[in-house]
Amino acid sequence: MNNAKEMLAANLVKLRSESKMTQSEVAEKLNYTDKSVSKWERGEAIPPIDVIKDLADLYGVSLDYLVSDTENASYDKRYTSKSNNTNKIIIMFLAVSLVWIIASVLFAYGIIFAEQSFWTLFIGAVPLTCIVLIVFNSIWGKRKYTFILISILIWSLITTIFLVFIISPSHYNLWAIYVIGVPLQIATILWSQLKKS
Repeated sequence: MNNAKEMLAANLVKLRSESKMTQSEVAEKLNYTDKSVSKWERGEAIPPIDVIKDLADLYGVSLDYLVSDTENASYDKRYTSKSNNTNKIIIMFLAVSLVWIIASVLFAYGIIFAEQSFWTLFIGAVPLTCIVLIVFNSIWGKRKYTFILISILIWSLITTIFLVFIISPSHYNLWAIYVIGVPLQIATILWSQLKKS
């Protein structure tokens, strides 16, 4: 092969087939269209440098490997995707558990020292958990799960506000707060339909 563009295209095809992924699956992981991935693999276009880095991370190879003549060369992946995915899941759940540990410690503090039950901390931990999951999913996960998590965040946050204020004596019609969630949910659904080109 004579140029880096052709080598990149050939290596992308090779790595994708070795990873047993379709162009659509690769596109979804990168938040691009399968047409873009197809153009990259045919050598008709070169992805932006940040996407090339994402591709190298996705396949577990170096940037140098992607643009090198690797037809007869063997390569060692920097990490196996299975152990990498396991580590990502463990890190994500450690972050989520931190939210619940803090809520539990504050609840115990309230019972022991303040002689009050701060049970609403556990309700507030649900939207915070969603925020943590959204952050990690936007880094490592699939785009479609981000929008599911955003929907859960919207409704759990509204429910948290509703439950916190319903325990205090008030004459407000707090059920109306759920009306706010409807346009937010519609906006989330519309946002999820946008395609990155």
